Amino acid sequence: MKLITFTNAGYTRIGALVDDSKVIDLNYAYQAQLKSEGKYRYKEIAEAFLPEKMEAFLQGGNESIEIAKGAINYALENPSSFNHQLIYEKESVKVEAPLTNPGKMICVGHNYREHILEMGRELPSNPVVFAKFANTIVGPQDDIPFYPISEQLDYEAEFAFVVGKQARNVSEADALDYVAGYTIVNDVTYRDIQRRTLQWLQGKAVEGSAPMGPWLITSDELSDPSGLEVVLTVNGEERQHSNTENLVFTVPKLVQFLSNLMTLEPGDIVLTGTPGGVGVARDPQVFLKDGDVVKIDIDKVGTLENRVSKQEGGK
Repeated sequence: MKLITFTNAGYTRIGALVDDSKVIDLNYAYQAQLKSEGKYRYKEIAEAFLPEKMEAFLQGGNESIEIAKGAINYALENPSSFNHQLIYEKESVKVEAPLTNPGKMICVGHNYREHILEMGRELPSNPVVFAKFANTIVGPQDDIPFYPISEQLDYEAEFAFVVGKQARNVSEADALDYVAGYTIVNDVTYRDIQRRTLQWLQGKAVEGSAPMGPWLITSDELSDPSGLEVVLTVNGEERQHSNTENLVFTVPKLVQFLSNLMTLEPGDIVLTGTPGGVGVARDPQVFLKDGDVVKIDIDKVGTLENRVSKQEGGK
């Protein structure tokens, strides 16, 4: 499934994208299905298994995924069977980032071999880990805000995975069982601010610096996260191109490593690192500017495209 978060008439809810054109409201679809079966507490049951928010939905694990599939089929067969709209044309809604308030947003640095080499470093023996926060997230139809705090705004294409069930001390062999699905993130970075100190956080945590989307593709549809082409362009010019085969620490290795440090919870998101070709490492260096269009394509996942928009002041 392609799970999305969408906004219509001021309300933000989760849905499933069907045929890349129709959005099924999962909560209302399941309410409609339950009501048709004569269930008295259909609203409460639907909220328990297919809630309106993605983070809560993911807490339901595989059971909620399977229920969602049935609700989608019901809505497609009975589109006018409920007092709320069940199906929208994709063009009629605003597609948001699939996750808007993850409990943890963990980033992995120096994880593509060619990027490590271009930065003049040796392959790490352990993952380099840092964080971004929910304030950085914007959606696939939002602009990347460019604040007048730096002139060194850089791009980083990232293949990301989302945790699907609580994970603690998970083995590499079992790791993919704990992944709900995959999405795309642009780890937008203010390079000079990042390098003010040895810790990178301040250059990574600026408001709006994590465009995400366009959806979460579930792991039953994308079962193997290896061998995926990753391409980033700026105004149509290719800047980054690699393959997830080049990851030093693969998705299973990262689940194992991170779950031995901390308990991973449903809805936590992990950015697996960026390929070579970032602006700061080019000769001459090249950074993003107002109006630039940054597009990331990842095989079997989708396309994330955002425009850079210069902001006045700190807003």
